[in-house]
Amino acid sequence: MKRGKKYSESAKLVDRLKLYDPAEALDLAQKTAKAKFDETVEAHIKLGVDSRHADQQVRGAVVLPHGTGKKVRVLVFAKGDKAKEAEQAGAEFVGAEDLVAKIQNENWFEFDVVVATPDMMGVVGRLGKILGPKGLMPNPKAGTVTMDVAKAIADIKAGKIEYRLDKTNIIHCPIGKVSFGTEKLGENFHTLMDAIVKAKPAAAKGQYLKSVVISSTMGPGIKINQQKVTE
Repeated sequence: MKRGKKYSESAKLVDRLKLYDPAEALDLAQKTAKAKFDETVEAHIKLGVDSRHADQQVRGAVVLPHGTGKKVRVLVFAKGDKAKEAEQAGAEFVGAEDLVAKIQNENWFEFDVVVATPDMMGVVGRLGKILGPKGLMPNPKAGTVTMDVAKAIADIKAGKIEYRLDKTNIIHCPIGKVSFGTEKLGENFHTLMDAIVKAKPAAAKGQYLKSVVISSTMGPGIKINQQKVTE
């Protein structure tokens, strides 16, 4: 696979055989970010579980202390007082059947997170095949199916992210922007990792953290010593 000049230069800074300490890896991720925009730093965590089994699912949400650095657009499915509450809390889009139709008919996705009150899930359920594959379906475990829509919106705006396994048993999550610096990125990273470690299913056997890799949006992967993560 042919890589660009900037990527090739960045890759030379990374020892592919080395397992880095978290702080060292985060420092390196910033040095390997060569793009003209403020790249996102992402964590990719492979777990020793089998996502095909319901009792080995790993899914939840956590508020990163310094947020993600990204402006998050929130869509809320609610009616009556709860719709007003969502608007006052700063949701970009609030509605019910009208938003379902807009998504279905116009292929509209100008939002990043979906929140719904429990009574609206029958309506939102019609969008399961559309929102599900995109990871946008509201879920009680992630705190996005709730009557307290104001708190849900506040948490999301403050930097709440959802983590979940993909089909290859890997969790992919943003932990901030390159401009955050090593200290803030480190606090976000350890907050995420603590949540994932605590979410270990009882059915998971053997080594739980198989590998931990971080990278900037356009940069190479940097392997972290997973034993250092839990210290």
